[in-house]
Formats: sequence, structure tokens, C-alpha cells
Amino acid sequence: MLQSKKRWNVQECDEQLVNEFVENLNITPLVASLLLNRGMTTVEAAREFLHVDAQTFHDPFLLHDMDKAVARIQQAIDHNEKIMIYGDYDADGVSSTSVMLSALQQLGANVDFYIPNRFTEGYGPNKAAFDKISAGGYQLVITVDTGISAVEETAYARELNFDLIITDHHEPGPVLPDAYAIIHPKLPGSTYPFKELAGVGVAFKLAHALLGELPEHLLELAVIGTIADLVPLVDENRLIARKGLDYLKLTKRTGIEALLSVCGVKREEINEDTIGFAMAPRINAVGRLQDADPAVHLLMTTNAEEAKGLAKEIDALNKERQQIVNDITEEAVEFVESMYPPDENSVLIVEGEGWNAGVVGIVASRLVEKFYRPTIVLSIDSENRIAKGSARSIEGFDLFANLSKCRDILPHFGGHPMAAGMTLNSDDVEELRRRLNEQASNVLTEQDFIPITSVDTVCTTEEITLENIEQMSALAPFGMHNPKPKVLIKDVHTTSMRKIGANKNHLKLVFEDSGVSVDAVGFGLGYILDEVSPIAKVSLVGELSINEWNNMRKPQLMVEDISVDEWQMFDYRSAVDVKRFFQQVFTDQMKVVAFHASTIDKYKSLLPMEHVVLIQDEEHAKACMFAGEQIVLLDLPPSQKWLECLFVKGIPSRIYAIFLTEEDHYFDTIPTRDHFKWFYGFLVKKGPFDLKRYKEDLAIHKGWSKETIDFIAKVFFELEFVTINNGLISLVKNSAKRDLIESATYRQKQQQIEIEKNFIYTSYVQLKNQFQDIFKRSIE
Repeated sequence: MLQSKKRWNVQECDEQLVNEFVENLNITPLVASLLLNRGMTTVEAAREFLHVDAQTFHDPFLLHDMDKAVARIQQAIDHNEKIMIYGDYDADGVSSTSVMLSALQQLGANVDFYIPNRFTEGYGPNKAAFDKISAGGYQLVITVDTGISAVEETAYARELNFDLIITDHHEPGPVLPDAYAIIHPKLPGSTYPFKELAGVGVAFKLAHALLGELPEHLLELAVIGTIADLVPLVDENRLIARKGLDYLKLTKRTGIEALLSVCGVKREEINEDTIGFAMAPRINAVGRLQDADPAVHLLMTTNAEEAKGLAKEIDALNKERQQIVNDITEEAVEFVESMYPPDENSVLIVEGEGWNAGVVGIVASRLVEKFYRPTIVLSIDSENRIAKGSARSIEGFDLFANLSKCRDILPHFGGHPMAAGMTLNSDDVEELRRRLNEQASNVLTEQDFIPITSVDTVCTTEEITLENIEQMSALAPFGMHNPKPKVLIKDVHTTSMRKIGANKNHLKLVFEDSGVSVDAVGFGLGYILDEVSPIAKVSLVGELSINEWNNMRKPQLMVEDISVDEWQMFDYRSAVDVKRFFQQVFTDQMKVVAFHASTIDKYKSLLPMEHVVLIQDEEHAKACMFAGEQIVLLDLPPSQKWLECLFVKGIPSRIYAIFLTEEDHYFDTIPTRDHFKWFYGFLVKKGPFDLKRYKEDLAIHKGWSKETIDFIAKVFFELEFVTINNGLISLVKNSAKRDLIESATYRQKQQQIEIEKNFIYTSYVQLKNQFQDIFKRSIE
């Protein structure tokens, strides 16, 4: 067997609905099943999802307080009041700020922006910032992507006599700020049709309401925060993403062009991954290391030279951020493994003195990926006794809900079920660790700590076609709640498999079923080559893609996970280098089974003795438990029966066959009955015979080996046909007739010959079949 790295949660489809979709939408069954698994349960819903460009945006005035906010902003514009956009330092906040700035500048507003410094001010509105804003003569402040938790700060804004309009999308707390207006799709009692907008989506709705028509020119900004903030790409978010990517390809924004240039991305290649893995990390890097202002300036500038300089600066900051993340991750992993091992902690809370608070969220994500536990990473300021950090969760543990139970020690926190940010007194970290672990123990099971891969559908090799893969692109852009489709290919044979890459850490394979072959690549899966036996059937999970090379287009599978459901046999019989096996192949998951103490003695210096089991007899073999284990068969047992006894409690997951032997019985000269008959007649005629003196002469005379004569003599002795005294062999008069098979030596020889024939001098397939037969007999 080969255990998959993750649990495969395979979606099931209603075949009747699949057929209905195929007939009405002119799509393939594979694409129909993907639509169903994304919640499209009617033909009309599926049609709308596929033809997203034909959809329209919801009326922005359906959002609570939208009319009130628009009226106040229009009043400020009409009276030339100074307006401040108060944003956030991540990609969603930066793009939200840029959307509001663009809309208000278009309307001729007297507007500027303010983004707090992550390190000196922290997340969200703060009183010191409001003091500066008030002192600057600003009479209206509009938050974007922040503010819903700023209850005290909002009250302070009233004291300073400026109006505060909050636009946000984070989870509202039990008490809402007393702001002039709050625009939020998740407010209690909200009737807005879609609740999952990103911060930039909410800002875009306000811009729409202010401008009086859909501001399509701002979609290239709205798409950045929408994809970067990992909101569900369905409904209005899908519309923003789809149209936004189209506008991004045609962008005239000087800053975006410069950013794409340092990312090395061509316009025609822009897709959701361009934002998720190229643009957003660079925009985020600015606010993670310093003030986020340069990121806003980059998106807003019209000066080509300024754009080029800002883009280079941001790219350099991203490289610096990557190194910092790597260093902190290394420290954090060591902290977990030495102080709070995952098998003893359901929630991991990791803290470090002076860690960069701007990157701890990324580190938390990496720890979740490595340990698969809800994780909080905190940067400790010991001088001020403050801990600032970010959290990431796993399925089954709602971070926001569980942190809400700890509000008494969390003066500042906010976020979502899967991610959160917080500030607390460093003295309370241990108490937070205790509480969250206790809460997690009440809701999480051992199964919850195994990562999950959601698989859209089971796919046959015949379905892996260019047409199917091209149709799947209609489901793009992909993201949260609309992930890139993952398919499962079950129980196929590999026709070739090899390691590729400079470090041989990737896997290239071809799998085949029903006469159809498909190429596949698994990045980082090179080690799998040593864990899949030659004729094993493999199951593969991955994403389908098209490989274009040399003007040829072929379907391929990008493999993410592999499993083998059947037991596997690995053949190391042929001139095996025992030292190499135990140095390069052996792992701590294996047990070494030997049947002869002499074999262990001979190879003792090479063997991992704590993993060695010496089988002493059949009863001992029956008592051993190897079901589901990986076992190395070091040598051959005295008989096949011992192997049958070995597996009475269940079959192993893997067998590594080495089968070291001291003697080669199979190719020995095997005495026939004629040999025995002649020797018996010889003793009748010659009488007592001195084996010590004349055995060699007799061997030369007959062309036998001396071992053959010793063997015959021993068999006769066991059958009580002869006596042997100091080398002198004599017939026993009137001995009873007995068959050769009654001799233990004769039987053992026959068994050794038979077992060598079946387990050493056989092909791989024959050997595996031998074990299959043994398993059947063992179970019977």
C-alpha cells in the first residue's frame, strides 16, 4: 500500500442532473459534474455560472446606509470638504483605497488617503491617527476594508467632530460602531443579495453608487483585492474577477503595467494566478515591511518613471519579505517541535521575540501546511509586553468563533473562520494557548488532523481529452468556492515512471487504462518512485491541463497525491547489496523479519537491531502481528508453512523480499532413490564402511559429492537403517521398511528446494502470486 498524503473527499453527482446539464447546455459529462459540485443544481444556475459575462451587478443601494453615505459624500464634494480615505495595508486594503481615491477624484473631491503603519499603529482605525486627521482639517473619513470592530475609535471620532463612514467586509462583532453610516453586506438584517464581497468589492459598490453608473474602469483594481483576499469567487465576486481580469489585460494604468513588468507577466498570460502569486504578494510585501503608501502610489500614478521606480522598490521588498519568512518559519518549526509538539497540542501558538509582525500570517500558513493544526504566530514586544500576530485554521475549527470566547484577553482581534489577526498582552499568551487547546479538544477529532483534498469527480482515462480540458476553462476564474477542478483517476497501471529535475525531486509518469495512455507530472513527488512497486495499480489526484510543446498539444495530469490500495511487493533478491538497502531504502516504518539466527549474526553490523524480529517457530510466527506493516524478509524460513503462520493475523502493506541464503539447495546434487538404493546395496555387500577414511574415494568412484554421501548416511541413520559410530557406518539387521520422506533431514531438504524454487528462482509476478496464495491460505 501507499497512503495518500491527504484525505480524499470525493464529491458525488446526481447522474440524472448530469445528463440534464449535458443535453441542455451542450457540455461534456465531466464539466456537468463539476458544475453540480459547485452548487449549480439547476440548468439555469449552471447557465448563469458559465455565461458570467451576461450577468449584471446588484443594485448598490440595496446595501444598508448606502443612500445616507452617498448623500454625505456628495455634500462633502459640493462644499469642498477635505475627505480622508482610511485604508488597510494588505492587497485588499490597498486596492480598496485606490478604488475610492479614483472614484472621488473623478468626482472632483478634495481627497487624500491614510493607511496605518502595521508596526507602530496596528490594524484598523486608532485614536492617534484620528487626531492627525482631525488636525489636518478633514471633516469626513471613509474607511475601506476596515473599521467594523472600531467601536471605541468611532466614538472618539464623534468627539473630534468629524463624520465617519465605515465600509468593511470583516465579521461584525456583537456591538457595532456608532458611525455616521456603515456599509457592510453582513450587517444584521441586511437584505443585500450577496454577503461575501471583499473589502474592495464593498468600496466598488460605493463607487458605483457615487458615480451613478457601473465604474467598469475600476474593475482592474477591484479584481486585485477580490482574488488576493481569498473571498468566494461566486456571484458578484465571480463577476468582478471575470470582468476585472479582462480589463487588467487591457490596462492603461501606468503603475499596473510597471508591476506586471517586474513580475515578468505578459498581458495575454494574465489570469487569477497572476494576481494570487505575482501581483498580490508584492503589494502585500510593502505593508508587511513598512508603510503601505508606496503600493497605493504605484496603483494611482500616471508617471512612467515614478511607476518604474516604485515597482522595482516593491519587488525588492518582496524578495526581502521572502527571506524573512523563511528565517522565521525555520525558527517557528523548531519552536513547535521542541516545545509544543503537534501530537500533544490541538492548536499551535508560536511566539518569537522581535519577529516581523508583518509576515507572521504567512508563517502561520506554512505551519498549518506542515503540521495541519490551527496556528497562531505571535511577535513579542517584551518592552511593552505586547504580542501581535496572525492565525490560520483548518476545516472544523472556526477561528473567529473560538477567539470570540477569549475576548477578555484579546483587546483587539478580528477576522474570519479561517484567518484572524490579534493583539494581546504577552502575559496572556499561555492562557490563550490553554483555552484554545481546551476548546479545540471539544470539537476536533483525530480525523480532523488529517489534511483534506476536495476531489470534484472520478475521471476515466477516456475522459482526459483536449475537449474536456478546454471546456473546463469556462469555469474560470478559479479561487475560493470555485477551486481549480481536481479529479481522481482510480486504479490504473503505470507504464513508465522516473525521477526528473536537477535534484531528481519531481516525478514523471505515464499511466494507462482501457488502451488510453496519459502523461503526468508530480512536482516534489520524486520520492514516490521508491514507494510504488512495478505492477501496482495507482490512484492519482490532480489537475488536468494541456501540455503545449513543439506545436503539439496533449492532455496531462498535474499530480498532487498518489495512493496504492493493494499490498505491494518490492523485489531486492537479485544480488542485493544489503548495505545499500539498509542505508538508502530502509525506514523506521519497516520491520526486519529473519528466520535464522545465523543470518542476523552475519549481518548484525548492518541491521537496525531494534527493528529486527527473529521468528523461532511456527507458533511464534502466529503470535506476531504484521497486518498493515512494512516488513523486510531477510532470509527464507525452513518451510513455506512458517510464512503462512506469519500472516494469520492479516497481510502486510508492503513486503521487501531480500531472502539471503547460506546454502543454495536448489542447485545442489539431489540424491535420487537410485542413489539411496545403490548405497544400501553397497553396505549389504561390503559390510561396515569407514566414512572418515574412504568417503572421498567413494565419491570419486561414483562421481558424487562428499555432501551427497553424508546426506544419504544421515537419512539412513534417521530411518534406523544404519548405525554410525565414530565414522563407521553399519547396517541394522532386520530393520523395518520405511519411506525416505519419514526422515526429517530428507523432508527439510525437499522443503528447502521447494521454497527456493518458489521464492528465489521465480519472476516478480510469480513471486507476488506466491504470496497471494499464502495470504489466502493464512486467512482460511
